[in-house]
Amino acid sequence: MSDTLTLAAETRDRVGKGASRDLRRNGRVPAVIYGQNKEPTSIHLEEKALVKALGTGHFMNSVIMVNGERTLPKDVHFHPVTDRPVHVDFLRISAHAKVTVAVPVVFADEEAAPGLKKGGVLNIVRHELELVCDAAEIPAEITISLKGFDVGESIHISHVTLPKGTASAIDDRDFTIATIVAPSALKSSEGAAEAAAEDEGEADKAE
Repeated sequence: MSDTLTLAAETRDRVGKGASRDLRRNGRVPAVIYGQNKEPTSIHLEEKALVKALGTGHFMNSVIMVNGERTLPKDVHFHPVTDRPVHVDFLRISAHAKVTVAVPVVFADEEAAPGLKKGGVLNIVRHELELVCDAAEIPAEITISLKGFDVGESIHISHVTLPKGTASAIDDRDFTIATIVAPSALKSSEGAAEAAAEDEGEADKAE
């Protein structure tokens, strides 16, 4: 389960581009907390603390306590040149609210995948899964076993065992998460072998 992170914030007295620029010059990041049919609250955070939280790698699928309010990050805007965070949107949630989060995928049992043993390559289509789960039970990651998968086979969401109480947000199709493909060298050798076989066949016909 993802950790609960805590960030201290101060209420913004002024809003607007000018006020936001002043905050950023002073090492603060403007943000807003909204949701639960309450008025949005304009706040600002310490940039260093926010960057540290972002560095955990699971900021977007963690519950963030902001001044005692339970929230879920919904969007982080970054400066297009410096890549510094310039604004954050937080959604208020209750302790056991159903939330939709993007959870990273990790793959296991590579040594038990025949396709990889043959020299196949794992082609990852989705690095994250969009899941619906309890806010108190957000998984830090989803581990997918590659055991038994061969070249040309795909891993679909139906192959994945999700934690109890967790479901895929995409429920109208059995989408692909990854495939095991033949490396280009293997494909080339297979193509050459097929071409040679065809040539032999033509020669047989000529004789």
